[in-house]
Amino acid sequence: MKKRLMTICALVLTSAMVLAGCTSSTQPAAGSSDSAEETTEEAGEAEEASGETVNIKMATGGTSGTYYAYGGILSTLINGKDAGLNINIHSSGASKANIFEIVDGEADVAFVQNDVMDYAYNGTNLFEEDGAQEGFSTVAALYSEVCQVVASPDITDISELAGKNVSVGDAGSGTEFNAQQILAAYGIDMNSDIKKQNLGFGDSATAYQDGKVDAFFVTAGTPTSALTELATQKDYVILSIDDEHADALIADYPFYSKYEITGDTYSVLNGPVQTVAVKATLVASNDLSEEAVYNLCKVIFDNKAEIAENYPKGAELDQEYAVDGMSVPFHPGAQKYFEEAGVLK
Repeated sequence: MKKRLMTICALVLTSAMVLAGCTSSTQPAAGSSDSAEETTEEAGEAEEASGETVNIKMATGGTSGTYYAYGGILSTLINGKDAGLNINIHSSGASKANIFEIVDGEADVAFVQNDVMDYAYNGTNLFEEDGAQEGFSTVAALYSEVCQVVASPDITDISELAGKNVSVGDAGSGTEFNAQQILAAYGIDMNSDIKKQNLGFGDSATAYQDGKVDAFFVTAGTPTSALTELATQKDYVILSIDDEHADALIADYPFYSKYEITGDTYSVLNGPVQTVAVKATLVASNDLSEEAVYNLCKVIFDNKAEIAENYPKGAELDQEYAVDGMSVPFHPGAQKYFEEAGVLK
């Protein structure tokens, strides 16, 4: 099984388009007719009612990203176990797009950041124009997506970013909202107190290297490749978010949690750095049965060592972490599983 997992992991990363097109015979391909989708739904309901395998469509992210690779590992593992589940992954536009896929019935399970799903549930920030979204619930948080404030070594505190050239991520991105919230905790208005630039991770690193920005924000799993590469080109620091400001952030935005970046994460660091993180989370359609979601949770956490052996982010799987800081209600199947595990009441 281990050999099989490692082989398919390689295929996920190097043959993404092939995997993205692979679906079960009961799953309609993109562009199928409504009647085909209805037939698939009816077949899934019949399978579930008879105790047979439940087919689950899983939305991940771009084919070069962590969500897609992790989804490939989970689908291979789950489909190889006697769990009554068959996972079919597909690439997608990641967090915000995945919320709409769940709501529109195009996916049964999806990866999202827990801050983005909070915005969706409450109709705020990224979803202010679209309004609150219904029909989805929390399954489990899987791993941390870390808020990293990268800055020139002469900057020692986030409060010193006032008046500086700062990239806050792509316009309208989750990173931009993280930056806005973190800066506000330090009394800085993102739109008036800094010279704001909206650049993605790679472009931010290039701008920093060229001296065009003094600092930039990155929200991603660590180590982040753009920062690993930057460390070979130019010195930088990652600014700490101390307990006082972290606690204030968490009080205002419960989807944050404290996180320590270890000193060996990037070669330029002289020691650990405390910051905050959001979480890469699985959500599910409320139409997916309690039994199916319960079994999904069980097979993931019963096999976390095997997942970690085949994908680094699997090492962060933990039942207590999976439920901490979740602001969107749990799916009944997840609620049942984590109550039995003793981490939810």
